[in-house]
Amino acid sequence: MSLKEKIVSDLTAAMKAKDANRLGTLRMVKAALMNEENKRGVGAVLTDEEITKILNSLVKQRKDAIEQFTANGRTELAEKEQGELTVLEEYLPQAASADEIASAVTEAISETGAASMKDMGAVMKATLAKLAGKTVDGKLVSETVKAKLS
Repeated sequence: MSLKEKIVSDLTAAMKAKDANRLGTLRMVKAALMNEENKRGVGAVLTDEEITKILNSLVKQRKDAIEQFTANGRTELAEKEQGELTVLEEYLPQAASADEIASAVTEAISETGAASMKDMGAVMKATLAKLAGKTVDGKLVSETVKAKLS
């Protein structure tokens, strides 16, 4: 079963269970997927990797919104976004831990021969390639690379 088929079947199950939060989130995901397919033209089909990228961008949007709502004292809106974030994360691959990121950065530095912050781009690219297939927090990777290169 593809990722899109799983999302659609879970959407149907959420309708039957009358789970409003899950239903709203999955409808938003389905709409985002349909928008991307429409941009590509008639008959376009998204791969699981492309769907994962879309989900990652939706997760990033939710995290940014939670940060903004929390900073402005809008806890009820932050809680709503957190509920959506929880549902979205169910469809993403397992997240890379801080230790996995640190070891991937160390390997990337030794492979690229990086010596200073000028080499940060090459190290980031190599690190993200090593962590392919996992959900990766780019901000954490960037901070780890900066810490090891400085």
